[in-house]
Amino acid sequence: MSPQHPPQSPGEEFWKFSLDFYARPGVEAACLALQDEHGRDVNIMLYLCWLGLSARGRIDGHGLAGAEETMAPWRRAALEPLRAARRGLDPAERDGVAALYAAAKAIEFAAERIGQQQLAALAPPPAPRAADRCAADAAANLTLYLADAGVRQAAAPLFAALG
Repeated sequence: MSPQHPPQSPGEEFWKFSLDFYARPGVEAACLALQDEHGRDVNIMLYLCWLGLSARGRIDGHGLAGAEETMAPWRRAALEPLRAARRGLDPAERDGVAALYAAAKAIEFAAERIGQQQLAALAPPPAPRAADRCAADAAANLTLYLADAGVRQAAAPLFAALG
């Protein structure tokens, strides 16, 4: 008997989670503010939420350092330069720039997905957990990464979206 839906890879599961979570009210704006104003990595924040909410548990300082070490080279080599190039384009400035901006955004999006696959490879498999425990794990993971109280305040929409 074959399943109707074959199991997803952790990378695909994480990507789909990220698209859904990022679309929740206030999450996109909070993630971008945390990135631009506080130097936090959006993919790591999403990873930490996914770990908790997908019953993969809490991360410790060693695991967080591993996630940061995994993302840092990709962030420097691909994500930051692509983001800077896209942000440097003003679609209203010249004819044809809107299409170039959209293409740059699509390439940046593809690079984000590659980074997420790298993070997902670090994740343990899910374990049986109660839903309230999963939300608590996700909140604990975010709190570890957003150690400063002011940064955590900016992340209030993320914490609210955890359910």
